[in-house]
Amino acid sequence: MTVSALISSLSLHVFHLADAERSVTGGYCGDLLSWVMGRAPAGAVWMTIMSNGNVAGVASLSDVACVLLTEGVAPDPDLLSKASEHGVTILGCAAGTYEAAGRVSAAIEGTR
Repeated sequence: MTVSALISSLSLHVFHLADAERSVTGGYCGDLLSWVMGRAPAGAVWMTIMSNGNVAGVASLSDVACVLLTEGVAPDPDLLSKASEHGVTILGCAAGTYEAAGRVSAAIEGTR
């Protein structure tokens, strides 16, 4: 599944789109940046409520496919600026993290 297909499938809000054709291989939920940096797998959809500029740096270092801000969280202006600099896709949804994770998982599994 691609980021573009995930956006369409789940009707996600696009805050910044860096690579619509990036392959999505799984998901990861976490809000502690150092924990995410060491554990999020490359190609994952990182689901979080964190919205500061450091999220873009961690996403880039972790090589996640995209960041999905859950719970209706909007990105800080600094996050959008750094997402543009680092080539990180930032998406959003109103769903809670648990619900978003289930939807992401079902969408990915439905394409396998």
